Amino acid sequence: MSSKTARAKAPAYRCAECGWSTVKWVGRCGECQAWGTVEEAGAVVSRTTPAAAVAKPAQRIADVDASTAAFQATGIGELDRVLGGGLVPGAVILLAGEPGVGKSTLLLDVAARVAGLARDVLYITGEESAAQVKLRAERISAVADSLYLTAESDLGIALGQIEKTDPSLLIVDSVQTLSSSAVEGSAGGVTQVREVAASLINAAKTRNMTTILVGHVTKDGSIAGPRLLEHLVDVVCQFEGDRHSRLRLLRAIKNRYGPTDEVGCFDLTEEGIEGLADPSGLFMSTAAEPVSGTCITVTMEGRRPLLAEVQALLAETSNAQPRRATSGLDSSRVAMMMAVLQRRAAMSLHKDDSYVATVGGVKLTEPATDLATALAIASAKSNKPLPKGLIAFGEVGLAGEVRPVPGIGRRIQEAERLGFTHAVVPSSHGGPGQVPKGFRVKEVGTVAEALDLLFGAGTASPS
Repeated sequence: MSSKTARAKAPAYRCAECGWSTVKWVGRCGECQAWGTVEEAGAVVSRTTPAAAVAKPAQRIADVDASTAAFQATGIGELDRVLGGGLVPGAVILLAGEPGVGKSTLLLDVAARVAGLARDVLYITGEESAAQVKLRAERISAVADSLYLTAESDLGIALGQIEKTDPSLLIVDSVQTLSSSAVEGSAGGVTQVREVAASLINAAKTRNMTTILVGHVTKDGSIAGPRLLEHLVDVVCQFEGDRHSRLRLLRAIKNRYGPTDEVGCFDLTEEGIEGLADPSGLFMSTAAEPVSGTCITVTMEGRRPLLAEVQALLAETSNAQPRRATSGLDSSRVAMMMAVLQRRAAMSLHKDDSYVATVGGVKLTEPATDLATALAIASAKSNKPLPKGLIAFGEVGLAGEVRPVPGIGRRIQEAERLGFTHAVVPSSHGGPGQVPKGFRVKEVGTVAEALDLLFGAGTASPS
Protein backbone atom coordinates (compact mmCIF):
# COMPACT_ATOMS: atom_id res chain seq x y z
CA MET A 1 0.00 0.00 0.00
CA SER A 2 1.43 3.36 -0.99
CA SER A 3 1.83 6.25 1.41
CA LYS A 4 -0.81 8.27 -0.51
CA THR A 5 -3.37 5.48 -0.03
CA ALA A 6 -2.52 5.20 3.65
CA ARG A 7 -2.99 8.94 4.13
CA ALA A 8 -6.34 8.84 2.28
CA LYS A 9 -7.68 6.09 4.57
CA ALA A 10 -6.29 7.63 7.77
CA PRO A 11 -9.10 8.84 10.05
CA ALA A 12 -9.49 12.60 10.48
CA TYR A 13 -11.01 14.48 13.39
CA ARG A 14 -12.85 17.76 13.13
CA CYS A 15 -14.00 20.35 15.68
CA ALA A 16 -17.78 20.66 15.72
CA GLU A 17 -17.49 24.31 16.77
CA CYS A 18 -15.16 25.86 14.23
CA GLY A 19 -14.32 23.07 11.75
CA TRP A 20 -10.62 22.76 12.67
CA SER A 21 -9.29 19.31 11.66
CA THR A 22 -6.46 17.12 12.88
CA VAL A 23 -5.16 13.62 12.14
CA LYS A 24 -5.50 12.43 15.73
CA TRP A 25 -8.04 12.95 18.47
CA VAL A 26 -7.43 15.65 21.06
CA GLY A 27 -9.58 16.77 23.95
CA ARG A 28 -9.27 20.44 23.18
CA CYS A 29 -9.61 22.19 19.83
CA GLY A 30 -6.39 23.78 18.70
CA GLU A 31 -8.22 26.66 17.01
CA CYS A 32 -11.13 27.80 19.21
CA GLN A 33 -9.86 26.13 22.43
CA ALA A 34 -13.23 24.45 23.09
CA TRP A 35 -13.21 21.23 25.12
CA GLY A 36 -14.86 18.00 23.98
CA THR A 37 -15.84 19.21 20.50
CA VAL A 38 -13.34 17.23 18.40
CA GLU A 39 -15.09 14.27 16.74
CA GLU A 40 -14.08 11.67 14.18
CA ALA A 41 -15.11 12.77 10.72
CA GLY A 42 -13.36 10.23 8.49
CA ALA A 43 -10.80 10.99 5.85
CA VAL A 44 -10.97 14.35 4.17
CA VAL A 45 -11.96 13.63 0.56
CA SER A 46 -12.08 16.30 -2.11
CA ARG A 47 -15.41 16.33 -3.95
CA THR A 48 -16.86 18.36 -6.78
CA THR A 49 -20.59 19.10 -6.68
CA PRO A 50 -22.22 18.91 -10.12
CA ALA A 51 -24.60 21.63 -11.28
CA ALA A 52 -28.28 20.94 -10.61
CA ALA A 53 -31.42 21.97 -12.47
CA VAL A 54 -32.69 25.43 -11.54
CA ALA A 55 -36.32 25.42 -10.43
CA LYS A 56 -36.58 29.19 -9.87
CA PRO A 57 -34.30 31.39 -11.98
CA ALA A 58 -32.55 34.41 -10.51
CA GLN A 59 -34.37 37.71 -10.91
CA ARG A 60 -33.24 41.28 -11.16
CA ILE A 61 -32.84 42.97 -7.80
CA ALA A 62 -35.22 45.71 -8.91
CA ASP A 63 -37.93 43.09 -9.42
CA VAL A 64 -37.64 41.59 -5.94
CA ASP A 65 -40.71 42.20 -3.79
CA ALA A 66 -39.32 43.68 -0.55
CA SER A 67 -42.75 43.99 1.07
CA THR A 68 -42.61 40.34 2.14
CA ALA A 69 -39.70 41.21 4.46
CA ALA A 70 -41.35 44.23 6.09
CA PHE A 71 -41.28 44.59 9.86
CA GLN A 72 -44.36 43.48 11.78
CA ALA A 73 -44.74 45.10 15.19
CA THR A 74 -45.16 42.79 18.18
CA GLY A 75 -46.97 45.30 20.38
CA ILE A 76 -44.02 45.38 22.81
CA GLY A 77 -42.17 48.60 22.08
CA GLU A 78 -38.93 47.66 23.83
CA LEU A 79 -38.67 44.39 21.89
CA ASP A 80 -39.41 46.13 18.59
CA ARG A 81 -36.69 48.69 19.41
CA VAL A 82 -34.05 45.97 19.80
CA LEU A 83 -35.17 44.02 16.72
CA GLY A 84 -35.08 47.15 14.57
CA GLY A 85 -38.83 47.58 14.15
CA GLY A 86 -40.46 44.21 14.85
CA LEU A 87 -40.54 40.66 13.52
CA VAL A 88 -39.51 39.95 9.94
CA PRO A 89 -41.26 37.06 8.10
CA GLY A 90 -38.81 34.22 7.58
CA ALA A 91 -36.33 35.56 10.12
CA VAL A 92 -34.79 33.22 12.69
CA ILE A 93 -34.08 34.78 16.09
CA LEU A 94 -31.96 33.18 18.81
CA LEU A 95 -32.82 34.40 22.32
CA ALA A 96 -30.35 33.37 25.02
CA GLY A 97 -30.30 33.98 28.74
CA GLU A 98 -29.73 32.42 32.14
CA PRO A 99 -32.40 30.14 33.65
CA GLY A 100 -35.14 32.10 35.40
CA VAL A 101 -34.34 35.44 33.80
CA GLY A 102 -37.76 35.60 32.10
CA LYS A 103 -37.22 34.36 28.54
CA SER A 104 -40.28 32.11 28.52
CA THR A 105 -42.47 34.77 30.11
CA LEU A 106 -41.44 37.36 27.53
CA LEU A 107 -41.98 35.02 24.58
CA LEU A 108 -45.34 33.84 25.87
CA ASP A 109 -46.44 37.47 26.03
CA VAL A 110 -45.14 38.02 22.48
CA ALA A 111 -46.97 34.91 21.27
CA ALA A 112 -50.27 36.08 22.76
CA ARG A 113 -49.94 39.58 21.29
CA VAL A 114 -49.15 38.25 17.81
CA ALA A 115 -52.00 35.73 18.07
CA GLY A 116 -54.29 38.60 19.02
CA LEU A 117 -53.69 40.01 15.54
CA ALA A 118 -55.48 36.99 14.01
CA ARG A 119 -52.17 35.28 13.14
CA ASP A 120 -51.52 31.65 14.04
CA VAL A 121 -48.69 31.09 16.54
CA LEU A 122 -47.17 27.73 17.49
CA TYR A 123 -45.37 27.48 20.83
CA ILE A 124 -43.28 24.29 21.20
CA THR A 125 -42.08 23.66 24.74
CA GLY A 126 -39.61 20.92 25.56
CA GLU A 127 -38.84 21.87 29.15
CA GLU A 128 -42.35 22.12 30.62
CA SER A 129 -45.67 20.42 30.15
CA ALA A 130 -48.49 22.11 28.28
CA ALA A 131 -50.41 22.50 31.55
CA GLN A 132 -47.51 24.35 33.19
CA VAL A 133 -47.27 26.76 30.28
CA LYS A 134 -51.06 27.26 30.36
CA LEU A 135 -50.89 28.23 34.05
CA ARG A 136 -48.23 30.84 33.32
CA ALA A 137 -50.22 32.13 30.37
CA GLU A 138 -53.30 32.61 32.56
CA ARG A 139 -51.23 34.40 35.21
CA ILE A 140 -49.88 36.96 32.74
CA SER A 141 -53.11 37.13 30.66
CA ALA A 142 -51.48 35.59 27.58
CA VAL A 143 -54.29 33.31 26.37
CA ALA A 144 -55.42 33.74 22.76
CA ASP A 145 -57.50 31.65 20.37
CA SER A 146 -54.82 31.61 17.65
CA LEU A 147 -52.04 30.50 20.03
CA TYR A 148 -51.31 26.77 19.74
CA LEU A 149 -49.25 24.95 22.35
CA THR A 150 -47.51 21.58 22.25
CA ALA A 151 -45.03 19.88 24.55
CA GLU A 152 -42.66 17.97 22.30
CA SER A 153 -39.00 16.93 22.32
CA ASP A 154 -38.84 14.95 19.05
CA LEU A 155 -37.80 17.00 16.03
CA GLY A 156 -39.78 14.91 13.55
CA ILE A 157 -43.04 15.34 15.43
CA ALA A 158 -42.33 19.04 15.92
CA LEU A 159 -41.89 19.47 12.17
CA GLY A 160 -45.17 17.59 11.70
CA GLN A 161 -46.89 20.05 14.04
CA ILE A 162 -45.51 22.90 11.95
CA GLU A 163 -46.90 21.26 8.78
CA LYS A 164 -50.33 20.86 10.35
CA THR A 165 -50.59 24.28 12.04
CA ASP A 166 -48.80 26.38 9.39
CA PRO A 167 -48.06 29.23 11.85
CA SER A 168 -46.79 32.69 10.99
CA LEU A 169 -44.73 32.68 14.22
CA LEU A 170 -42.94 29.68 15.72
CA ILE A 171 -41.41 29.69 19.21
CA VAL A 172 -39.21 26.79 20.32
CA ASP A 173 -38.37 26.68 24.04
CA SER A 174 -35.68 25.54 23.94
CA VAL A 175 -33.61 24.40 20.96
CA GLN A 176 -31.44 22.24 23.25
CA THR A 177 -34.39 20.06 24.28
CA LEU A 178 -35.30 18.88 20.76
CA SER A 179 -33.54 15.86 19.31
CA SER A 180 -33.61 14.04 15.98
CA SER A 181 -33.62 10.27 15.59
CA ALA A 182 -31.76 10.65 12.29
CA VAL A 183 -28.46 11.60 13.98
CA GLU A 184 -26.58 10.21 16.93
CA GLY A 185 -26.05 11.94 20.25
CA SER A 186 -28.19 13.08 23.12
CA ALA A 187 -30.41 16.17 23.14
CA GLY A 188 -28.38 19.32 23.63
CA GLY A 189 -25.23 17.84 22.12
CA VAL A 190 -23.33 19.58 19.37
CA THR A 191 -24.51 17.22 16.62
CA GLN A 192 -28.14 17.30 17.74
CA VAL A 193 -28.30 21.07 18.14
CA ARG A 194 -26.83 21.55 14.67
CA GLU A 195 -29.35 19.17 13.09
CA VAL A 196 -32.32 20.64 14.96
CA ALA A 197 -31.32 24.21 14.12
CA ALA A 198 -30.73 23.42 10.45
CA SER A 199 -34.15 21.75 10.13
CA LEU A 200 -36.00 24.58 11.85
CA ILE A 201 -34.17 27.26 9.87
CA ASN A 202 -35.00 25.45 6.63
CA ALA A 203 -38.68 25.30 7.63
CA ALA A 204 -38.66 29.00 8.52
CA LYS A 205 -37.15 30.10 5.22
CA THR A 206 -39.36 27.77 3.15
CA ARG A 207 -42.60 28.87 4.82
CA ASN A 208 -41.63 32.53 5.36
CA MET A 209 -42.30 31.86 9.04
CA THR A 210 -40.74 33.95 11.79
CA THR A 211 -38.98 31.62 14.23
CA ILE A 212 -37.69 32.36 17.73
CA LEU A 213 -35.34 29.80 19.27
CA VAL A 214 -34.60 29.89 22.99
CA GLY A 215 -31.00 28.99 23.83
CA HIS A 216 -29.22 28.21 27.06
CA VAL A 217 -26.05 29.92 28.26
CA THR A 218 -22.88 28.52 29.80
CA LYS A 219 -21.44 29.39 33.21
CA ASP A 220 -19.44 32.27 31.75
CA GLY A 221 -22.58 33.78 30.18
CA SER A 222 -21.90 32.84 26.54
CA ILE A 223 -24.48 31.07 24.39
CA ALA A 224 -24.32 27.28 24.73
CA GLY A 225 -24.00 25.03 21.72
CA PRO A 226 -21.91 25.34 18.58
CA ARG A 227 -20.86 28.80 17.46
CA LEU A 228 -22.16 27.78 14.05
CA LEU A 229 -25.66 28.30 15.45
CA GLU A 230 -25.02 32.03 15.88
CA HIS A 231 -23.86 32.30 12.27
CA LEU A 232 -26.92 30.50 10.88
CA VAL A 233 -29.59 32.64 12.54
CA ASP A 234 -30.48 36.19 11.53
CA VAL A 235 -30.71 37.77 14.98
CA VAL A 236 -28.98 36.89 18.24
CA CYS A 237 -30.38 38.49 21.41
CA GLN A 238 -29.14 38.25 24.98
CA PHE A 239 -31.62 38.56 27.86
CA GLU A 240 -29.86 39.74 31.02
CA GLY A 241 -30.86 40.56 34.56
CA ASP A 242 -30.05 40.05 38.21
CA ARG A 243 -32.16 37.37 39.84
CA HIS A 244 -32.79 39.69 42.80
CA SER A 245 -33.82 42.67 40.65
CA ARG A 246 -36.93 43.35 38.59
CA LEU A 247 -34.99 44.99 35.77
CA ARG A 248 -34.25 42.94 32.64
CA LEU A 249 -32.16 44.12 29.67
CA LEU A 250 -32.46 42.77 26.13
CA ARG A 251 -29.44 43.32 23.86
CA ALA A 252 -28.99 42.47 20.19
CA ILE A 253 -25.59 40.87 19.67
CA LYS A 254 -26.23 40.28 15.97
CA ASN A 255 -29.00 41.74 13.82
CA ARG A 256 -29.25 41.50 10.03
CA TYR A 257 -32.28 43.79 9.99
CA GLY A 258 -31.32 46.59 12.36
CA PRO A 259 -28.75 48.09 14.73
CA THR A 260 -26.90 46.14 17.41
CA ASP A 261 -26.44 49.05 19.83
CA GLU A 262 -30.05 49.25 21.03
CA VAL A 263 -31.09 48.02 24.48
CA GLY A 264 -34.59 47.11 25.61
CA CYS A 265 -35.58 47.49 29.28
CA PHE A 266 -38.24 45.33 30.92
CA ASP A 267 -39.84 45.12 34.34
CA LEU A 268 -40.44 41.54 35.53
CA THR A 269 -43.26 41.26 38.07
CA GLU A 270 -45.62 38.56 39.32
CA GLU A 271 -48.21 39.69 36.77
CA GLY A 272 -45.78 39.25 33.87
CA ILE A 273 -43.23 41.34 32.06
CA GLU A 274 -43.68 44.77 30.51
CA GLY A 275 -41.45 47.18 28.66
CA LEU A 276 -39.98 50.20 30.41
CA ALA A 277 -39.75 53.21 28.15
CA ASP A 278 -38.23 55.23 31.02
CA PRO A 279 -36.40 52.89 33.44
CA SER A 280 -34.19 55.53 35.12
CA GLY A 281 -36.49 55.68 38.14
CA LEU A 282 -35.48 52.15 39.14
CA PHE A 283 -31.83 53.18 39.49
CA MET A 284 -32.18 56.14 41.86
CA SER A 285 -33.14 56.39 45.53
CA THR A 286 -36.23 58.25 46.66
CA ALA A 287 -34.60 60.38 49.40
CA ALA A 288 -36.23 63.82 49.63
CA GLU A 289 -33.03 65.60 50.64
CA PRO A 290 -29.45 65.04 49.41
CA VAL A 291 -27.45 62.50 51.40
CA SER A 292 -23.69 62.38 51.68
CA GLY A 293 -21.98 59.64 49.70
CA THR A 294 -24.38 59.65 46.74
CA CYS A 295 -23.95 60.91 43.19
CA ILE A 296 -26.16 60.63 40.11
CA THR A 297 -24.55 59.75 36.79
CA VAL A 298 -25.71 59.14 33.23
CA THR A 299 -24.59 55.95 31.54
CA MET A 300 -25.15 54.88 27.95
CA GLU A 301 -26.76 51.50 27.34
CA GLY A 302 -26.32 51.23 23.60
CA ARG A 303 -27.75 54.49 22.27
CA ARG A 304 -30.02 55.00 25.29
CA PRO A 305 -28.95 57.28 28.18
CA LEU A 306 -29.92 55.96 31.61
CA LEU A 307 -29.60 57.77 34.93
CA ALA A 308 -28.18 55.73 37.79
CA GLU A 309 -27.09 56.48 41.33
CA VAL A 310 -23.73 55.57 42.85
CA GLN A 311 -23.59 55.30 46.65
CA ALA A 312 -20.49 55.16 48.84
CA LEU A 313 -20.05 54.58 52.56
CA LEU A 314 -16.74 54.94 54.44
CA ALA A 315 -16.23 53.68 57.98
CA GLU A 316 -13.03 54.08 59.96
CA THR A 317 -11.41 50.77 60.86
CA SER A 318 -8.56 49.60 63.06
CA ASN A 319 -7.68 46.72 60.76
CA ALA A 320 -4.36 46.87 58.97
CA GLN A 321 -6.08 45.94 55.71
CA PRO A 322 -9.28 47.97 55.15
CA ARG A 323 -12.20 46.23 53.52
CA ARG A 324 -13.13 47.16 49.94
CA ALA A 325 -16.64 45.98 48.94
CA THR A 326 -18.45 46.83 45.71
CA SER A 327 -21.82 45.95 44.18
CA GLY A 328 -22.85 46.78 40.63
CA LEU A 329 -19.48 48.36 39.81
CA ASP A 330 -16.15 47.01 38.63
CA SER A 331 -14.13 46.50 41.81
CA SER A 332 -10.85 47.24 40.04
CA ARG A 333 -12.10 50.62 38.76
CA VAL A 334 -13.41 51.54 42.22
CA ALA A 335 -10.00 50.68 43.69
CA MET A 336 -8.41 52.82 40.99
CA MET A 337 -10.66 55.78 41.88
CA MET A 338 -9.67 55.49 45.53
CA ALA A 339 -5.99 55.42 44.57
CA VAL A 340 -6.46 58.50 42.37
CA LEU A 341 -8.19 60.35 45.23
CA GLN A 342 -5.38 59.50 47.62
CA ARG A 343 -2.54 60.38 45.26
CA ARG A 344 -3.94 63.19 43.09
CA ALA A 345 -6.38 64.81 45.55
CA ALA A 346 -4.46 64.19 48.79
CA MET A 347 -7.41 62.41 50.37
CA SER A 348 -6.59 59.93 53.13
CA LEU A 349 -8.56 56.72 52.65
CA HIS A 350 -6.16 54.04 53.93
CA LYS A 351 -7.83 53.84 57.36
CA ASP A 352 -11.41 53.45 56.09
CA ASP A 353 -13.49 50.47 55.07
CA SER A 354 -15.25 51.36 51.82
CA TYR A 355 -18.58 50.15 50.48
CA VAL A 356 -19.53 51.36 46.98
CA ALA A 357 -22.73 50.20 45.27
CA THR A 358 -25.40 51.12 42.75
CA VAL A 359 -29.14 51.46 43.34
CA GLY A 360 -31.67 49.03 41.89
CA GLY A 361 -29.21 46.28 41.00
CA VAL A 362 -27.99 48.00 37.82
CA LYS A 363 -24.46 47.13 36.68
CA LEU A 364 -22.31 50.07 35.56
CA THR A 365 -19.35 49.07 33.41
CA GLU A 366 -18.88 52.24 31.36
CA PRO A 367 -15.75 54.30 32.21
CA ALA A 368 -17.95 57.42 32.10
CA THR A 369 -19.13 56.56 35.62
CA ASP A 370 -15.64 57.11 37.07
CA LEU A 371 -16.22 60.74 38.03
CA ALA A 372 -19.50 59.97 39.80
CA THR A 373 -17.79 57.17 41.74
CA ALA A 374 -14.96 59.49 42.80
CA LEU A 375 -17.38 62.23 43.86
CA ALA A 376 -19.53 59.78 45.84
CA ILE A 377 -16.44 58.55 47.72
CA ALA A 378 -15.28 62.12 48.37
CA SER A 379 -18.76 63.08 49.58
CA ALA A 380 -18.81 60.12 51.98
CA LYS A 381 -15.34 61.03 53.28
CA SER A 382 -16.18 64.68 53.92
CA ASN A 383 -19.74 63.86 55.05
CA LYS A 384 -21.00 66.62 52.77
CA PRO A 385 -23.84 65.88 50.32
CA LEU A 386 -23.57 66.95 46.71
CA PRO A 387 -25.91 69.73 45.55
CA LYS A 388 -29.46 68.70 44.74
CA GLY A 389 -30.20 68.27 41.04
CA LEU A 390 -26.58 67.53 40.12
CA ILE A 391 -25.30 64.87 37.75
CA ALA A 392 -21.67 64.00 36.99
CA PHE A 393 -20.00 61.83 34.39
CA GLY A 394 -16.55 61.45 32.86
CA GLU A 395 -13.69 59.00 32.62
CA VAL A 396 -10.91 59.49 35.16
CA GLY A 397 -7.30 58.63 34.32
CA LEU A 398 -4.49 57.64 36.64
CA ALA A 399 -3.06 61.15 36.42
CA GLY A 400 -6.29 62.50 37.88
CA GLU A 401 -7.46 64.01 34.60
CA VAL A 402 -11.13 63.85 33.59
CA ARG A 403 -11.41 62.65 30.00
CA PRO A 404 -14.25 63.33 27.55
CA VAL A 405 -16.80 60.58 26.90
CA PRO A 406 -19.17 60.05 23.95
CA GLY A 407 -22.67 61.49 23.92
CA ILE A 408 -22.19 64.41 26.34
CA GLY A 409 -25.06 66.36 24.80
CA ARG A 410 -27.40 63.39 24.82
CA ARG A 411 -26.65 62.69 28.48
CA ILE A 412 -27.34 66.31 29.42
CA GLN A 413 -30.63 66.30 27.50
CA GLU A 414 -31.79 63.18 29.37
CA ALA A 415 -30.82 64.65 32.75
CA GLU A 416 -32.70 67.87 32.01
CA ARG A 417 -35.77 65.90 30.93
CA LEU A 418 -35.84 64.14 34.30
CA GLY A 419 -35.64 67.37 36.29
CA PHE A 420 -31.92 67.83 36.97
CA THR A 421 -30.58 71.37 36.82
CA HIS A 422 -26.77 71.24 36.57
CA ALA A 423 -23.94 68.89 35.65
CA VAL A 424 -20.22 68.42 36.09
CA VAL A 425 -18.76 67.12 32.82
CA PRO A 426 -15.30 66.70 31.27
CA SER A 427 -13.83 69.65 29.42
CA SER A 428 -13.50 69.04 25.69
CA HIS A 429 -12.56 70.95 22.55
CA GLY A 430 -16.11 71.00 21.19
CA GLY A 431 -17.70 71.78 24.55
CA PRO A 432 -20.90 70.16 25.85
CA GLY A 433 -22.87 71.14 22.74
CA GLN A 434 -26.36 72.59 22.87
CA VAL A 435 -27.39 72.90 26.52
CA PRO A 436 -31.09 73.18 27.48
CA LYS A 437 -32.26 76.56 28.66
CA GLY A 438 -31.79 77.01 32.40
CA PHE A 439 -29.44 74.03 32.69
CA ARG A 440 -25.98 74.84 34.08
CA VAL A 441 -22.91 72.92 32.97
CA LYS A 442 -19.47 73.13 34.57
CA GLU A 443 -16.53 71.60 32.73
CA VAL A 444 -13.61 70.24 34.78
CA GLY A 445 -10.21 68.97 33.72
CA THR A 446 -9.13 67.12 36.87
CA VAL A 447 -10.67 65.38 39.86
CA ALA A 448 -9.13 67.93 42.21
CA GLU A 449 -10.84 70.71 40.24
CA ALA A 450 -14.19 68.94 40.59
CA LEU A 451 -13.70 68.52 44.33
CA ASP A 452 -12.82 72.18 44.82
CA LEU A 453 -15.85 73.19 42.77
CA LEU A 454 -18.33 71.09 44.72
CA PHE A 455 -16.91 71.08 48.24
CA GLY A 456 -14.82 74.25 48.32
CA ALA A 457 -11.08 74.81 48.55
CA GLY A 458 -9.26 72.66 51.05
CA THR A 459 -11.57 69.65 50.74
CA ALA A 460 -8.83 67.65 49.10
CA SER A 461 -6.43 68.14 52.01
CA PRO A 462 -5.55 65.10 54.15
CA SER A 463 -8.06 64.35 56.86
